[in-house]
Amino acid sequence: MEDRTRVHVFVDGELDASDFPQAVADKASELGVTGWVRMLPDGRVEAVLEGPRDEVYRVVGLCRAGPNGVRVAGVQVDRESPQDEQTFTIK
Repeated sequence: MEDRTRVHVFVDGELDASDFPQAVADKASELGVTGWVRMLPDGRVEAVLEGPRDEVYRVVGLCRAGPNGVRVAGVQVDRESPQDEQTFTIK
């Protein structure tokens, strides 16, 4: 069985009216990572990503290299109870 990882990511920074959530979703789908991403009312981006460990962390890397002023504020890893979302969605 492949090493699957589930992470919960928060991204802070200058994200007003940003295409960043869609870019994260597109890259995740391209890499076979499932989950969801959404803009929070306070301007942060929240994402849950699940899939093969290396691919998940490639998407986290995209988050770290986001638009000017963006930073990953936190990553919580949950390897114990993956939810196996069937599609990647933007909320």
